[in-house]
Amino acid sequence: QVQLVESGGGLVQPGGSLKLSCTASGRIFRLYDMAWYRQAPGNRRELVAEITSTDWTNYVESVQGRFTISRDNAKNTDYLQMNSLKSEDTAVYYCNVRVSRYWNENPRDYWGQGTQVTVSS
Repeated sequence: QVQLVESGGGLVQPGGSLKLSCTASGRIFRLYDMAWYRQAPGNRRELVAEITSTDWTNYVESVQGRFTISRDNAKNTDYLQMNSLKSEDTAVYYCNVRVSRYWNENPRDYWGQGTQVTVSS
């Protein structure tokens, strides 16, 4: 009942930039936190960046100063601007949102299908 569509992944050279986007649609009463996670082969899924409904942001230390998360509440969309990309940023990036579908429903998490980001020369 809540769908997430991610876009913006791809292949980029070290030092390059990519911008990911994630749009939530469907039955949404209230959209809370939005976040991006990533998972590289053999690694655990890790939180990359998160943004609350009041625009408070948090980043994993390894991307601070290089990545910026933002959101457009009117479009139920968030963005992850990734600059100065490094080979170690290579992973599948997953969008995560916390949504209440009804006024009396506790918020729950939804996940996108993932988009591949490859940083390589």
